Amino acid sequence: MTDQVEHDGRVLRQGRTWRARQAAKRGVHALTAKLWSSFWLIVIFAVIMASLVALGDLSVGLGLASFVGFVAAVLLLPLQETDQDEAAAFAPSKAVNRSRSPMSTVVGALPDPAILLSPTGQVVFFNAPAKSLFASLREGSHVSSLIRAPKFLDAVSGASRIGRAVSVVYAERVPVDRRLEVTVAPLACGGDVDGDILVLLRDFTEGERINKMRTDFIANASHEMRTPLASLRGFIETLQSTAKEDEAAREQFLPIMAEQASRMTRLIDALLSLSRLEMNAHVPPSDLVDLNDVLGHARDTLEPLAADSHTTLEVECFARQAIVRGDRDELVQVLQNLVQNAMKYGRPDGTVRIEAKHIPSLNKQARGRFAISVVDDGPGIPAEHLPRLTERFYRVDVDSSREKGGTGLGLAIVKHILSRHRGDLAIASNPGQGSTFTVMLNETQPAGDKAALSTTRKG
Repeated sequence: MTDQVEHDGRVLRQGRTWRARQAAKRGVHALTAKLWSSFWLIVIFAVIMASLVALGDLSVGLGLASFVGFVAAVLLLPLQETDQDEAAAFAPSKAVNRSRSPMSTVVGALPDPAILLSPTGQVVFFNAPAKSLFASLREGSHVSSLIRAPKFLDAVSGASRIGRAVSVVYAERVPVDRRLEVTVAPLACGGDVDGDILVLLRDFTEGERINKMRTDFIANASHEMRTPLASLRGFIETLQSTAKEDEAAREQFLPIMAEQASRMTRLIDALLSLSRLEMNAHVPPSDLVDLNDVLGHARDTLEPLAADSHTTLEVECFARQAIVRGDRDELVQVLQNLVQNAMKYGRPDGTVRIEAKHIPSLNKQARGRFAISVVDDGPGIPAEHLPRLTERFYRVDVDSSREKGGTGLGLAIVKHILSRHRGDLAIASNPGQGSTFTVMLNETQPAGDKAALSTTRKG
């Protein structure tokens, strides 16, 4: 933290020093322009003063003082045409005029964030992706107010001297954590040192995050497969060697081996299911499904499991038809995964309730939503775990999950199914007060949609 503060302070000081030097240069240029525009007037006045001194009508000291006062008055005169031209070179309005140049048109058409800078580092033009990347971006401002990385600022200040494109990678921590690659390319031609500078940006934060997720997924999947495989291999080797004729050992080991094989089967089935969902994530389902039918099917299939786990299962249906666009089997899988989780991690001999509720829309022209909540009376989930529950292989208690046959993919599958159905999953839980997982799906008008669906099938 201290290093970051010192770094930021150093960058700010560099920025102030750079701006002070630029201001001094502009001041010298303005004074030089004033003197040059009044050159002949100053020469005439000097000749007059010299003549008066030579004729004895004026002392040398008074003549010199008069000449110095005249030059000072010239420097204090209001801006003339030359001064206005000099000042206009540094004014933001100049950048606005240049933003209509052909190069600005090219920059505006680029799909990646791009910024056009003046030779002094002021923003001349930027495209829409750059504005979405930097909310404070505006024409006329200096680029150091956006990117304070020293390597980048050095590349901008030395662009005309280097004469070629330079790429810099830098990281930001605020307002969000992201990594960007910036390419600084001078646009000068034929040795011109006053050409504009093109800054191209590429944000690869999302790509790195996806690569990390893929790496973590492979590592987790390999670990989950390795554990039961190692167990099976150990038991097989034991039965093939020291316990080859031991009946008691076979009776002890074979059920464990069967359970480990079942665990691998569940894991592979879950991975295949997740893979199919990801392939079809962009294709929304087109069938019409009554959620009451889904609730009834889930109740029939889950009641035997509830009886085996000594859990009371209570299922509430909607008071009327609850039609949504969806895939019936996938919606049944959502309920099964949520209820099975509630049975596994809820209170022993507890109760799991499925509550159904229609949420009307506040806008009369819009459709409402159907909410199905799975409520348990278990120990609850600490708040810090809630945002990550739908991540693949994420578990609150790894050992407890494995003991109960969990794969760590159930809620990830639920999230992907609901994403395909354009639905939402809300999780509410407090330690000691149980947990509530609520599925929300958009309501569909049965009559009109059935007709539309029938027309589509005929076509």
